[in-house]
Amino acid sequence: MRTVLAILPEGFEEAEAVTPIDFLRRAGVRVTLAALGDALTVMGRNGIQLLADNTLRAVSEEVFDCVFLPGGPGVKLFRADARVPELLTRQAARGGWIAAICAAPTVLNDAGLLAGRKFTAHDSVREELPAMEIGKPVVVDGKLLTSRGAGTAAHFGLVLVQELVSAAARNEVAQSVCWPND
Repeated sequence: MRTVLAILPEGFEEAEAVTPIDFLRRAGVRVTLAALGDALTVMGRNGIQLLADNTLRAVSEEVFDCVFLPGGPGVKLFRADARVPELLTRQAARGGWIAAICAAPTVLNDAGLLAGRKFTAHDSVREELPAMEIGKPVVVDGKLLTSRGAGTAAHFGLVLVQELVSAAARNEVAQSVCWPND
């Protein structure tokens, strides 16, 4: 069974977290929600609370197939926490997947993981990430998967399922949520 660590900071963008997590779980992936802070209840940017399975402190030494960072105002907390780039660097060094959406690719850039890579992000960080690909909802480069924002969260989730599980699993999830044929 594939495993994903989804890290939730206060102020995460709910659609960017919940939609991919939902799709991954539908595909049989074990997704662990880790609160960046010490409280298991994490408040999203729009006042929706999620109950994390554990804290990042408790699971930071575990090995996951993929580490996933949602975007939103909480990205500033990722950037202020030295554990996050350390975790991402270890994940990349062991050849694991890294997924980030919206402004979260800035965290990957901080960790030195975007140099020479194809990626995308939210338009709000274009000045900081001038090499990002514009107009693509999702970009995959090796085991790096990035996406633009809340409006691309479903597409992002389906691509995660395809890359981590299979094209058949992606198609099954897409059909179950009435995703339009693409």
